[in-house]
Amino acid sequence: MDSTIIIEKSVIIVAVFALTMLMAMYSTWAERKVAAWLQDRVGPNRAGPFGLFQPLADGLKLFSKEEFEPNTPNRFLFFVGPAIAMSTALMTSAVIPWGDRLHLFGRDILLQATDLNIGLLYFFGVVSVGVYGIMIGGWASNNKFSLMGAVRAASQMVSYEVAMGLSMIALLMMTGTLSLREISAQQAGMNWNVFYQPLSFIIFLICAFAETNRTPFDLAECESELIGGYHTEYSSMKMGFYLFAEYANMFISSTILAVLFFGGYNYPGMSWVVENWGVNIANVLGFGALFIKLCGFIFFYMWVRWTIPRFRYDQLMHLGWRILIPLSIINIIITGIVILRSEIATYLGF
Repeated sequence: MDSTIIIEKSVIIVAVFALTMLMAMYSTWAERKVAAWLQDRVGPNRAGPFGLFQPLADGLKLFSKEEFEPNTPNRFLFFVGPAIAMSTALMTSAVIPWGDRLHLFGRDILLQATDLNIGLLYFFGVVSVGVYGIMIGGWASNNKFSLMGAVRAASQMVSYEVAMGLSMIALLMMTGTLSLREISAQQAGMNWNVFYQPLSFIIFLICAFAETNRTPFDLAECESELIGGYHTEYSSMKMGFYLFAEYANMFISSTILAVLFFGGYNYPGMSWVVENWGVNIANVLGFGALFIKLCGFIFFYMWVRWTIPRFRYDQLMHLGWRILIPLSIINIIITGIVILRSEIATYLGF
């Protein structure tokens, strides 16, 4: 393999990792600022200007906190749980196209860690592994409330993955590809998939809330019932890994939503910018456009958290199995009819 490709991909991987960690860190600050704004409070304002150093203080606190462990026969799994949660949260960013390409040092550099032709399938596969981190952590904690939270999280994530996968089938029927890069390229200009598959977008958005254990689907860690849920027995950076994983998942799911339905790095007039200002400026602006879109989704996550009350567990399961899955199947049927409308009309003699 060419050594320049190894260097190029290494730089992109490190940059994406740093961006994911930075966004996960400052999402905690943004969460508290948005909550304060919605509740007419000030929020963090002591550590640095506008409280911008608050995440650094929180990280230092997690590093320096006393680390205790429960009396568990599964000490190894107790450590593995948060590691799996954090690893899966970071692995999903590998297939996301952050832009088209940059032309530097006489070569085209793709702004993507790896362009898999089954990128969307890879995303679903890695996300489905994330449930093991929660389940193992809750079970190895040797605490009935942690186990209950882990069982809730596992059944919730498995249930909503079905609806999420079915919602994607209609989109795949329309785009004809599993490559996230190709799906982004097909949405040049304002040719966004959300205009063609609004129901698929709504189902995917609801399932993304459930997959990230965000309110109103935070039944796995609801304080009023389960103390702290599956991470009750965790402290110090093991607890920090679970918290980081939640915010990293929120960042990645927001990016996936922007890529699949809102054009990804595409923006109106991008082809004009490429022709007149060059490919580098056009794609830097494209990364900015993608960043604005994903920040909008992150804000929406936070807005919903501080607005809508938590579901009961039977309501959560009813929504997943008896509403979202049938809607996804109906959407697939309608999409198939629209795609094959000329063949159907010919067959019926029209």
